[in-house]
Amino acid sequence: MKKRLFTPGPTPVPENVMLRMAEPIIHHRNPEFREILERVHENLRYLFQTTRPAVVLSASGTGGMEAAITSCFRKGDKLITVNGGKFGERWGKLARTFTGNCVEETVEWGKAIQPERIVELLRKHPDARGVCLTHSETSTGTATDIRAISALVHEHSDALILVDGITAVGAHEFRFDDWGVDICITGSQKGLMMPPGLALVTVSERAQDIIEQNDAPQFYLSLKKALDSHEKNDTPFTPAVSLVIGLDESLRMIREEGLTNVWRRHERLAAACREGCEALGMQLFSDSPSFAVTTVWLPENVDWDAFNASLKHNNGITVAAGQDEYKGRIFRISHLGYYDELDMLTVIGGIERSLKEVGYEFEAGTGVAALQRALLET
Repeated sequence: MKKRLFTPGPTPVPENVMLRMAEPIIHHRNPEFREILERVHENLRYLFQTTRPAVVLSASGTGGMEAAITSCFRKGDKLITVNGGKFGERWGKLARTFTGNCVEETVEWGKAIQPERIVELLRKHPDARGVCLTHSETSTGTATDIRAISALVHEHSDALILVDGITAVGAHEFRFDDWGVDICITGSQKGLMMPPGLALVTVSERAQDIIEQNDAPQFYLSLKKALDSHEKNDTPFTPAVSLVIGLDESLRMIREEGLTNVWRRHERLAAACREGCEALGMQLFSDSPSFAVTTVWLPENVDWDAFNASLKHNNGITVAAGQDEYKGRIFRISHLGYYDELDMLTVIGGIERSLKEVGYEFEAGTGVAALQRALLET
């Protein structure tokens, strides 16, 4: 049975990317690799919509988040973080670990923080050095309006704006320069259609100035070292060579499709997936849905373990479970990265088959028909 991955990381890897990574290994300090890295740097600037450096770290997205905190801030610096799910929660954990001074704003799972609330927090904490945001909260399938929040932060504060774009970059419109973001992180195994192992971090000019002056302890995850090496199309430590080579190919594919077309494809697939789920009587979990992942409530009287086992073993489909208190109550369907219209028909069709197998009552084909109509109408 063919295995089909519909999780928001890792996501499917295109065949030509895998073939590039399977080529004989090359040395990372020779001109051939530097030429590849230079092309990667250029295409990352296109991806993030920036003229600023975008560095490549051999780490997960969390490594990029940690690098941002330790490189920009010292012990005692006050940071405002927004916790609306597992990954917003992670910003808070990092802030408490490395600065010990975190103002954590908790938002109900499935809801996005309102920009005006950030202004209230800044007025209450004018000494905040940074605001840490999550563009697409993977655990809840919820998107935050980074553009509006960034504008308000600049209007009311000198705080740096740090964005976890790990499941947003490549799925949602994101314009690093135009929106005035200071740090944005993404990971290779999300919209970049790669295996896990790389964190990509973009740094604004004012953030770089702060990084240059920061004397807080840091070593491997030092953005200062990474930025110094970036100028020479190099890395401070041994990079994940094969992953960088694969990234060169995936970025070429994104550029060939056109970034605006990539954003539109994700929006279209997300909207159609939601139509298919709702037609089956399943309610959406988020009131601000992400274009990267659709999160839905599991129907009443459907056992998650039985449904998930049917999806995996009888249909070859892997979706993502709920987390924390929502484990067994919601599930998440990815359309992030290497997906097209027929993939969405496949996953909704598989969900229908498994729901039937576990005794959920509905008219077969309802979800697929709704999804098909949504795609054909757009």
